[in-house]
Amino acid sequence: MKESLLKEITNTAREFESLSAEYGEIYVTAESLTAGFIGASIVEIPGSSGWFDRGFITYSNESKMELLEVKEDTLKSVGAVSEETAVQMVEGALKHSSLATIGVSVTGIAGPDGGSEQKPVGTVWMGLMKKGQKAYAHCFHFKGDREEIRLQTTLMALKGLKALTMNKDPESILNAQ
Repeated sequence: MKESLLKEITNTAREFESLSAEYGEIYVTAESLTAGFIGASIVEIPGSSGWFDRGFITYSNESKMELLEVKEDTLKSVGAVSEETAVQMVEGALKHSSLATIGVSVTGIAGPDGGSEQKPVGTVWMGLMKKGQKAYAHCFHFKGDREEIRLQTTLMALKGLKALTMNKDPESILNAQ
């Protein structure tokens, strides 16, 4: 499973060169559980400096508040793994990137510990947003070990970015998975 996920991540990331040329988008990431793997997957592709501005790795709640302006009240009331946090993360990433036109954020529980009955291991919230538009959030419940959950999250983030770039409804793409 891991090898096929890595291959699909690479193949999906490769599409961003032509997507950027066609649509003119520039990307920013705000990552918690993936700790930079989404951005790293994009910059593996030669020429990515033309379509990738930056990535924020905000693993701790403090970094989410400092770098992305996630509200402390949000983190206290609904937690880091929530729709509200994912939305505030992607909004903050786009706010702090003067170049980016599309952003993605991910926050979740990769395990093996840290889950609860309400938010089991594999729960991931993703935020997607085009600058100047309303943010979109989607919840996933991935299965597998820590690495597999992080890889699945990366792949879905890339697919979400791709859908938003092509002006498709991300919900239709992400629900098909």
